Amino acid sequence: MSKVVILKHPLIDHKMSMIRDKNTGTKVFRETVSEVGALITYEITRDLETVPKQIETPICETTVYELAKQVVIVPILRAGLGMVEGIHDIIPSAKVGHVGVYRDEKKLVPHVYYQKFPPGLSDSVVLVVDPMLATGGSASKAIEIVKSYGATDIRYVGLVGCPEGVERLRKDHPDVAIYLAALDSHLNEMGYIVPGLGDCGDRLFGTK
Repeated sequence: MSKVVILKHPLIDHKMSMIRDKNTGTKVFRETVSEVGALITYEITRDLETVPKQIETPICETTVYELAKQVVIVPILRAGLGMVEGIHDIIPSAKVGHVGVYRDEKKLVPHVYYQKFPPGLSDSVVLVVDPMLATGGSASKAIEIVKSYGATDIRYVGLVGCPEGVERLRKDHPDVAIYLAALDSHLNEMGYIVPGLGDCGDRLFGTK
């Protein structure tokens, strides 16, 4: 069954308090989501494998260590874009793919409208990024898509989840680790996480 990690850190908690606040404006919201993405990156990459490499420092030859696999960040459009910059700041060599998924607001089922990936997913560590793990449908579909391209080392990275979404992802993809900054109470009748932070995409881009 999937590993589920709820990241506990004072800075993450502090920044989560800012993005949960309905009075936080678009600029601060967007910047803070990116900052939380950067902080989360330290934890989600803790177990990445490295390989030795011989280099010369200005003083002498020595052995250093570099990542064994390419990292690919795959945000689920559009809200996932808000976390990409923060993760990329920590792993600037990472490549970025995209999955476009929208949710039918009545049936709460995902529909895919776009997918584009760099080559070599089968040999990469793939970070599927979406701030909100609500019903889990969009995340599950995105993971299904990257698996169809050969990806096997996949981690889901989000800000806020709920038991329903976590259970869906663990059921559909028991091999995928789940990393969240917070696990909230439940989904309401509209499919929003409670207490949550509202519609992350709208708050990131000022569309509501």
